[in-house]
Amino acid sequence: MAAIESWVWLAQVRRPQGRKGEVFAEILTDFPEKFTERRQVWLVQDASAPKLPRATNAAPRVVELLNHWLHKGGIVLHFNGINDISAAETLAGLMVAIPMEQRAPLGEDEVYVADLVGSVLFDVAPKEKSGADPARVGVIEDVDRTAGPVALLVVAGAQGEVLVPFAKSFIRKLDLEAKIVEMALPEGLVDLNAPGKA
Repeated sequence: MAAIESWVWLAQVRRPQGRKGEVFAEILTDFPEKFTERRQVWLVQDASAPKLPRATNAAPRVVELLNHWLHKGGIVLHFNGINDISAAETLAGLMVAIPMEQRAPLGEDEVYVADLVGSVLFDVAPKEKSGADPARVGVIEDVDRTAGPVALLVVAGAQGEVLVPFAKSFIRKLDLEAKIVEMALPEGLVDLNAPGKA
């Protein structure tokens, strides 16, 4: 069995959708349009994030993707051999994944938002303005891609959760191997979510 780190999550199956074995899934990939290019995906149990009851078929297995379409903020998937509601129900909770080496290639200035999770965010605006040391904002815990045109970094800061727009104009340095992200943030942004702020 491949290690968890060797998989890239594309979606998580939520429930059956329709009567012919289709399933509704939450989209987890930065590139949902790439489902059009995929004929094979893997169904994998993610023990670290059991949002739903453990699926019946927990061992990773390759499946043929017959059809898919976007639906109500998620995606409907139809796999070969899954032809009725009962079969679809056994997939609830499984992750739709591909091996890490099959990830979509990125452009020069692009990054997989999932790779940002666990990185420490530093605000280098004080250094750029006055030469002061960069300020540690906190650890990136999640990336919210549903808030608008720009993804929001969900950062665990000293004063609580901080939401930081992952805007290209703010980014100064991304060192994903060292898990360090440096951004020049607008003054006051970090304090917006501080306790007592409305």
